[in-house]
Amino acid sequence: MKKIFLTGVIAIVSLAGICQQKNIEYYIQQALSASPLLKDYQNQVKINQADSQRIRATYKPQVTGNSTNAYAPVIKGFGYDEAITNGGQLSALAGVNQALVSKKYLDAQFETLRIQNRGIENTAKISGQELTRTIIAQYITTYGDLQQLNFAREVNELLKKEENLLKALTQSNVYRQTDYLTFLVTRQQQQLSVKQLAIQLQNDFATLNYLAGITDTAETVLAEPAVTLAELPPAHQSVFFQKFVLDSLQLSNSRSLIDFTYKPKVNLYADAGYNSSLAYRAYKNFGTSFGVNVTVPIFDGRQKKIQYSKIAIAERTRQGYQAFYTSQHNQQIAQLFQQLKATGELIEEINHQIKYADGLINVNIKLLETGDAKIADLVIAVNNYMMAKNLLTQNNTSRLQIINQINYWNR
Repeated sequence: MKKIFLTGVIAIVSLAGICQQKNIEYYIQQALSASPLLKDYQNQVKINQADSQRIRATYKPQVTGNSTNAYAPVIKGFGYDEAITNGGQLSALAGVNQALVSKKYLDAQFETLRIQNRGIENTAKISGQELTRTIIAQYITTYGDLQQLNFAREVNELLKKEENLLKALTQSNVYRQTDYLTFLVTRQQQQLSVKQLAIQLQNDFATLNYLAGITDTAETVLAEPAVTLAELPPAHQSVFFQKFVLDSLQLSNSRSLIDFTYKPKVNLYADAGYNSSLAYRAYKNFGTSFGVNVTVPIFDGRQKKIQYSKIAIAERTRQGYQAFYTSQHNQQIAQLFQQLKATGELIEEINHQIKYADGLINVNIKLLETGDAKIADLVIAVNNYMMAKNLLTQNNTSRLQIINQINYWNR
């Protein structure tokens, strides 16, 4: 497996056993663990769990303490009517209220939170997949830069070697000075290309670390990207489709909650303590009371029917989005596989071209050694070889990027 050493100046040397090797999986795990968005989703699930406990507590007996202390004096015949105020009131009561609700109603409320949690978890999965796709895409781009830089350095070394030979042959008047200068310009262009590729690689590697939330700038060995095509599940089994499933469940549960709203409600209450107007035998006004409150909905202006109609409209909207997503999903997958096939065929053609270009360079180098080569032909051969190799690197990178896009819908 190829290893690529990245430093501040992008020097490529043999460092087996010196630097720690890092692969795509390492950067993915770093990004997922550092993402504040994914942590936010985890905390939202915990908040919903707390809300579930709060609902349970709401329907347990509620105990409250109440105290009323009032005095309404009548001075020289002026004051509140004592038939209303009793001259005052002193009370200290402890009350208990217990709402009687059916288990089905509680289950419907808990189901709301469960669906919300499933929705949050599903959204977190999608966000994780998007982040994973982004990291892999940047890793592939960075590795592609390294391949191009590797090749540019190899060509530069080849030109350097042949430059020395051509210089000696030019001094021996085997070649003209203009031939040497033509070749020298080609080599200088290649040196500039190496520097440009090194800068591009440095920037892309920094971007990879940035996306993964890594601040370490230590020397790193990157493994060749292990990106293989995964088998895609049917569209309705993907995490992207689950949103529509959960929306349907939420609408159905909302209808159930509406039904429970229009059922009779029963509430038990009791209190005990001291309650007195202080008018007669105040020391005996300790006691208790209890009762039942019943609320029966009779007519609310047909609000229930209106709420049902809103749910029906929301369901039609959901079905429209679901049908559109399914169509777009299938079309996009088909396009990606078409691109993958075309890119693979192009790579095969480029490989054949590289063989011919490489052979032509070797022929021209042998002719150069005997003084029979045309420098212009050698330069053309080298340029054609570089173009073909760069085109191969670009298409190999594109192929991996397409596979990454396809795997995104399955990962």
